[in-house]
Amino acid sequence: MPSTAQSEPVESKATGVILPSRPSFYEINTRLWLRELSRLYGRAITLVNVPAEVWDVLSGFRFDAVWLMGVWERSPAGRAMAMENDDLRQAFAAALPDADDEDIVGSPYSIRAYEVDEALGGRDGLAAARAELAARGMGLILDFVPNHVAPDHPWIVEHPDYFIRGTAADLASAPTEFFETGGRIVANGRDPYYPPWPDVAQLNAFDAGLRAATTDLLLDIAGQCDGVRCDMAMLMSTEIFSRTWGERAGAPPDEQYWEEMIPAVRARHPHFCFIAEVYWNMEWQMQKQGFDFCYDKRLYDRLARESAVEVREHLAADLAYQEHLVRFIENHDEPRAAAVFQAGKALAAAIAAYTLPGAKLFHYGQFEGATVQLPVFLTRRPLEASDRALNAFYRRLANEIQNPALREGQWRLCALNGWPDNTSYNNLVAWCWLAGDERRVVVVNLSSHTSQARVQLPWPELAGQNWVFFDVMDERTYEWAGDEVLNMGLYVELAPWGRHFFAVR
Repeated sequence: MPSTAQSEPVESKATGVILPSRPSFYEINTRLWLRELSRLYGRAITLVNVPAEVWDVLSGFRFDAVWLMGVWERSPAGRAMAMENDDLRQAFAAALPDADDEDIVGSPYSIRAYEVDEALGGRDGLAAARAELAARGMGLILDFVPNHVAPDHPWIVEHPDYFIRGTAADLASAPTEFFETGGRIVANGRDPYYPPWPDVAQLNAFDAGLRAATTDLLLDIAGQCDGVRCDMAMLMSTEIFSRTWGERAGAPPDEQYWEEMIPAVRARHPHFCFIAEVYWNMEWQMQKQGFDFCYDKRLYDRLARESAVEVREHLAADLAYQEHLVRFIENHDEPRAAAVFQAGKALAAAIAAYTLPGAKLFHYGQFEGATVQLPVFLTRRPLEASDRALNAFYRRLANEIQNPALREGQWRLCALNGWPDNTSYNNLVAWCWLAGDERRVVVVNLSSHTSQARVQLPWPELAGQNWVFFDVMDERTYEWAGDEVLNMGLYVELAPWGRHFFAVR
């Protein structure tokens, strides 16, 4: 495991923005967002002319960076394939029953060129958006897709060696896994556990020419933003790529893909932020290969489907490892939190996920309680009533996690105790933060049963005086004697999916 408990701050020299070591990110579906802003303001809105008040609203949540998902030029060929794919059309209709052809623009991960789409404002528009974010202390995160490109990407013709190739026999025997273009047979992009994606061409992570071209590409991207979220980053690891493609990929290079890419970018942009979408328990490997942050999908799954005991076990991992995880309860790949975490469970999951060490990821529509997971191919979503109470909850939470205790302090997982005839403490999770005189205690009931516990706090200085525990989310005040808290533990009783987020004074 890494030897330090906290990463160094990440600085963007191009904008002057400093991303803290425990940043909060906000993912925006860029095309959807701009289309909705255009409708709201009654005029065409691109990245060039987003109204200042819109940026101000984002700033009010005190995000450290905004991830503008899907700014790159999408593939006309990929869109055509999506339009003809029955499974995709069914998914579009399920999410948006009245979807028409204008709503379908193709996948943002079927990229024809790493140029900002002119319909969104082009490169100048992106620069304008970045400047607006930087003026409010926020950085800019963009997508990078290492595993594949669109089937009409110029590299297909100009550099066929960059791709996994097939034969006529391959195409004949597996027509859903290969396609023909310009007299060449190219593999569709895939991961080893699912069928191939029909609208992308598979790059060869072992090809030296591709690696050199990717370095140049990443350097260009790094000049336009403060970090990249790398799609399915673990697919490029030697272990996974060899398993997926075998002899087709050729001999593995001596150096891992990311161990070549990341240092090359950091030589020119020393503090550029790399965020990995990671699954299959490969978070630690990706951290070792240079990523600042990796998705914590395991925490999401445990919050959604498992018990407090499994969540506590997960949080017992080395703190230095946890500092480099991205906590979330939804993003564009997952169902909406309001649909997965019903009723009060959504608030409990949010408090649990976003008060932990590491980075935090919020998602466009999450604060309003959207329930429909929109396919990324679409630029319109169904109308849903906005949940004002939930929005207020998230505004308060997003600001409270900026407290120095959580930004700069020491985190500890707290032990819990019960009684011989009451083991409901197993339904709870608890942790605490300390930075100078700033103390925070978080206790969450991850069950549908009222539960009690004594929370053990590691602060001997509580002795000899009374302390006020103020719940910053519901503004309720509790008072306990410090000696009782130290000797017996902090007594809590929480209703189903109840939670406390205490400031201790």
